[in-house]
Amino acid sequence: MNYKKLKFLTFVLLILGGLQQHVVAQANYRKIENYKVFYGWAHHFPQDWMILRQFENEGKSYLLLVNPQTLETKIDEPGFYKVKPMGMSEAREYFKNTPYQKALRKAEKQSVAIQDAGIESGVPKETGISLTADLCPSHRPLDKRIFTDIFNEFKKVERPVPVALSVTGIWMRQHPQDLEWLKQMQQKHEIYITWINHSFNHRVSMKAPLKENFLLEPGTDISYEVLETEKAMLKNGLQPSVFFRFPGLVSDQQLVYKITDFGLIPVGTDAWLAKGQQPQAGSIVLIHGNGNEPTGVNDFIKLLQSKTRAIANKQWLLYDLRESVDEEFQGQ
Repeated sequence: MNYKKLKFLTFVLLILGGLQQHVVAQANYRKIENYKVFYGWAHHFPQDWMILRQFENEGKSYLLLVNPQTLETKIDEPGFYKVKPMGMSEAREYFKNTPYQKALRKAEKQSVAIQDAGIESGVPKETGISLTADLCPSHRPLDKRIFTDIFNEFKKVERPVPVALSVTGIWMRQHPQDLEWLKQMQQKHEIYITWINHSFNHRVSMKAPLKENFLLEPGTDISYEVLETEKAMLKNGLQPSVFFRFPGLVSDQQLVYKITDFGLIPVGTDAWLAKGQQPQAGSIVLIHGNGNEPTGVNDFIKLLQSKTRAIANKQWLLYDLRESVDEEFQGQ
């Protein structure tokens, strides 16, 4: 075989390899079995990954991996990696100097507050925010204005537009068409979604005090709430991230540590718009996209309109939550 043919064949194999990785990332895992927490180190030159989960689907084994430098997650087959299983404490020690582990430790340090524990802001290079929209169980349809408006405002300067969506298992089950619409926006490269685990049931009581409400309700199976949501994401072709948002932003110290033991970083907010909190540079902004909070959505749209010129000049941008958290902990 001459050199040109060999070079062309290598090129084709690289392209096919890239396509295969893309297909793996977007797959719908319909027959998940033995889904469990599994920690370890996985290496595929030149990158070290931390293993978070292990499962089987139609006779094949898969791992959920996180890049501890960038907080990117992916699903892949273990055969592509050199793998070493580890206990959780061993894995955290091994990766202790990475932005991922530093973010976990910061979330644990901020675990005492009963409301809004976890990471509340990132440190972007320019003035801007990370937008998070919660999709709690709701009988109302998705508030699509959020997504169409941010795309229309940012399409000339930032495409796809990054947004983080906190999704519940119940919302996914009740709103398959809305979910499909969001996936279509992502496939068209109009938005880029980081999917945040927001628990499966998102139970709430109008009467119970905060210390016995939401995930603090007595009898809550936290393992079910976390892992069933991840499985539902995978079955719907979504990529679970390493972020978790507490329903109602309510937690206690014990619950925060339970969540970080799953390898998940609790994400709070320093700007819940419907409560009148104003975003600053680097804010993690919270609105509800499930149709239940038109005030917050209206406030966000007004905020966008007020920033039209700054957006056009790339002086006010939306940031990928993973990148803004990653940048905060780089070099520390």
